[in-house]
Amino acid sequence: MTNIYMPRFDPAMETAKIIEWIRKEGDHVRRGEPIVKVEGEKTTFEVESPIDGVITKIMYPENSEVKAGSIIAIISEQAVEGGGKPRVKATPIAKRIAEEHGINLSMVKGSGPDGRITKNDVIREIEKARLKPVEAAIVKIGEAKILRRLRLSGLRKTISERLTYSHKTIPSASIAVDVDFEELIKLREMMEKSVNLEISLTAFIVKAVAKALRKHITLNSSIDGDEVTVYDSININVAIHTEEGLVTPVIFNAEAKSIEEISKEIKTLTEKAEKKQLTLEMLTGGTFTVTNLGPYGVDTFIPIINPPQTAILGVGSVKKRVVIKDNDIALKPTATLTLVFNHQVIDGVPAAKFLDEVRKNLENPLTLILK
Repeated sequence: MTNIYMPRFDPAMETAKIIEWIRKEGDHVRRGEPIVKVEGEKTTFEVESPIDGVITKIMYPENSEVKAGSIIAIISEQAVEGGGKPRVKATPIAKRIAEEHGINLSMVKGSGPDGRITKNDVIREIEKARLKPVEAAIVKIGEAKILRRLRLSGLRKTISERLTYSHKTIPSASIAVDVDFEELIKLREMMEKSVNLEISLTAFIVKAVAKALRKHITLNSSIDGDEVTVYDSININVAIHTEEGLVTPVIFNAEAKSIEEISKEIKTLTEKAEKKQLTLEMLTGGTFTVTNLGPYGVDTFIPIINPPQTAILGVGSVKKRVVIKDNDIALKPTATLTLVFNHQVIDGVPAAKFLDEVRKNLENPLTLILK
């Protein structure tokens, strides 16, 4: 028998809701066939059967809120056509424990004489399943349709859990810098006229961050316990406000995309977010987050890191401010950028160098459109 677990896609994910059992107890299922539809943090997805078999037990009814990692169903493996499956050698107690915990003995490597499966072999398999629940199920992303919520508590609860997780587990530090946007605004106006397209200011910021991350790649990372993973692909989460709360879809391979491409993608993702059509693929896989509260009149703020990422950049509003440059006083369109970073991974000086690189990219915007 094989256990089907409620998958966990995020360290802060605590629960998910069973929306629909596509297959019922007693149904025969094929490997890769969807058996249940689940509502996660911001979208729905389907969990597939990892084997050919029969659903012998469903642990939770529809509309149940289930803790990530919990067993939600048990599937008994079918005999192989034309001769059946090979006999498994196992001690009686190993068979009994496997039966109780839904362990498929044909997947267990025996350490006893002639490869016989022992009690300890089964116990090890149980521990492995507990540590890696996602591996016991194949997850398929469902349609981008999300059932309308009648109350806001679901997403607000998830956001609360994520922020609490980040606050409790990440020793963060923050630094800020003021950026002169005068040249960038001129360039944007020229580009908008030439392509007859409105270009998002956030698109320039995403591009500037992506280019800076390539030079300071350690910030393009995630942390799990004491293990830091640095990514080669630069995938930028962009925070988008919706009626139900904040979502952070991903601009994949942002470094390789043009300003116009990034701007169009942000617009598309914003429209999908407003219509609750973001898929799991659009929400996962990010390596760094940008959140821009400038359009809401916010001058400066300190965002909370999106776990398990290493850093997040907060962008304030662009306003004309008095600046002193080359002993002259002038009014310049200026915004404050605040970098919040995990001090376990990054020290202050490398973080400051990265933020200064972002500033240089924005104050010399031609570098963002040149290959």
